Amino acid sequence: QVQLVESGGGLVQAGGSLRLSCAASGRTFSNYAMAWFRQAPGKEREFVATISGGGGSISHADSVKGRFTISRDNAENTVYLQMNNLKPEDTAVYYCAADKSYYYTGDFASWGQGTQVTISS
Repeated sequence: QVQLVESGGGLVQAGGSLRLSCAASGRTFSNYAMAWFRQAPGKEREFVATISGGGGSISHADSVKGRFTISRDNAENTVYLQMNNLKPEDTAVYYCAADKSYYYTGDFASWGQGTQVTISS
């Protein structure tokens, strides 16, 4: 069982930056891919980014490509989401998720509790 705890959300102005963190415990962290999702009010949860267990395979959604960067520190059991040039449409609750496999499959073992990101215009 993997436990995930997100942090780093908050309120920033458009054009600003935030870095989200997701600390994991309970399994060997480097054995599984991690992902970030977000859910805006009244909308379905959407994929943001994923990174493989070793960090060598990364993918970002088109909506955040060039602005957001996923990374991980396996020594610290933490995955990050660096968010730059934030837009009001990035406002959402952001969730991290632990995949069941080394590479992203979309089959998740655990989800974090979420952290709110609000971008003011």
